[in-house]
Amino acid sequence: MPFTPIIPAGSAPPLAPYSPGAKADNVVYVSGTIAVDKDGKTVGIGDARAQTRFILESIKAVLEAAGGSMKDIAFNHIFLGDLKDYAAMNEVYREYFPSGQPARYCIRADLVKAEFLVEIASIAHLPK
Repeated sequence: MPFTPIIPAGSAPPLAPYSPGAKADNVVYVSGTIAVDKDGKTVGIGDARAQTRFILESIKAVLEAAGGSMKDIAFNHIFLGDLKDYAAMNEVYREYFPSGQPARYCIRADLVKAEFLVEIASIAHLPK
């Protein structure tokens, strides 16, 4: 099945060969998203709350560019550089998913750069 790359205006330059999102039929796959602004600078160094907020806003932009919204997310993959940031990430995450939370997992993993505290990838199913 062919897919369409989704690249919202103002997206951060990718650190590798990928698109911020890809739409296949009514499914949107959002790449692992980190707290990097459109100029390639890390946002919220040392602040998991700020990074989580920036990441979720970036995911929201991908979904809106694809014709969807955060309510369409069915699954989130969450990666933390350190599990001490779990509560801070969840505090912000809860604001974006106050009810009807998507399925998810959260693991500790080495992220691409030490200044990245959080990375989130999503799968959304848009209404037909």
